[in-house]
Amino acid sequence: MHHPDKNSGLRVRIRQQTHIPLDAELACGSGDLLALVGPSGSGKSTLLRCIAGLYRPAWGSIICSGRIWLDTDRHIDRTPQQRRVGFLFQDFALFPHLSVLDNVSLALRDVAKSERKAAAADLLERVNLDGFEDRLPTTLSGGQQQRAALARALARRPEILLLDEPFSAVDQVTRRKLRLEMMQLVRQVSLPIVLVTHDLDEACMLADSMCVLHGGKTYQQGTPREILERPNSANVARLVDVRNLFEGRVIEQMPERGITRLAWEGYQLEAAYAKEYAGGDRVWWCIPPTGILLHSRLRPSKGEKENAMQGHIIEIVRVGAVTNLIVQVSRTRSKLHMDCPPHVVTRNALQVGEHVGVSLLQRSIHIMPWQS
Repeated sequence: MHHPDKNSGLRVRIRQQTHIPLDAELACGSGDLLALVGPSGSGKSTLLRCIAGLYRPAWGSIICSGRIWLDTDRHIDRTPQQRRVGFLFQDFALFPHLSVLDNVSLALRDVAKSERKAAAADLLERVNLDGFEDRLPTTLSGGQQQRAALARALARRPEILLLDEPFSAVDQVTRRKLRLEMMQLVRQVSLPIVLVTHDLDEACMLADSMCVLHGGKTYQQGTPREILERPNSANVARLVDVRNLFEGRVIEQMPERGITRLAWEGYQLEAAYAKEYAGGDRVWWCIPPTGILLHSRLRPSKGEKENAMQGHIIEIVRVGAVTNLIVQVSRTRSKLHMDCPPHVVTRNALQVGEHVGVSLLQRSIHIMPWQS
């Protein structure tokens, strides 16, 4: 993600105590897609409405493409019309009695009446809907309706696109298709794009950057990978459903070896050095499913010395191109989630109930501050 400078992209800071509590800060570069994730009621849609000018927070500043849209200290508050926002809703909100072309033409308020039809046809071509000008929205597939809605959003010549759960109304298969289509379309417009979604897979697939929200407060912004593998708190880890999240205690710091040693459920783990903790500190730690290796029965590898432990398989779940194993660690109450390529499962003939050895990669263990 390129960090937005003053003149490109979007920067938002919003705070208020009353009504809907908000304490949010986010940034989105031009041509980047920022996903706002968090449970329902976390303030995602309210933030979109603040950006669009449909809701005015008690205090805040919003700058888009170097222009001030909101600065409560300086009493600047641009109207929704002045803000040039392209909005895409869950239900596409197309006028059912108007043709696709007329739906788009209506939004071209800045274009001379005589030129609107041609300009609308141009936009429809951009979203691969040429030939559909005279169709009514109800005769289109979900994907085609979405493209028509996008053409209409672009007709306002927006400086930013806001997408509010645009895929939630459709079934899983259509949803996958729409996401892929959406990715190709939005890559063509070099605007900041903010997507509200409660679907983490969607956020990870589409977003350059992800912002985690809870109770109106932004907890962390970073690439999806940063947030899933290095959340800045146990709270964030829970909000993004990190599966391997555990309590531990720092035994000792070994900066010369680049290691922090942890005690966990009777095991001693070596983690990548985390300088902000002292011996005896309680901490949270996590490890991504890809940071856990299965010991092969056929040819033990040198990685097996790294935080090795035994356990037995309690579940094997095939998800797309990955197999998720859940291993109950011997002598503990804890379960580890790990991802294996299917061929590893087949080659080792793994079955539920079976005894296995695993290693937790030292560099994949991420330590976070203690919170009860």
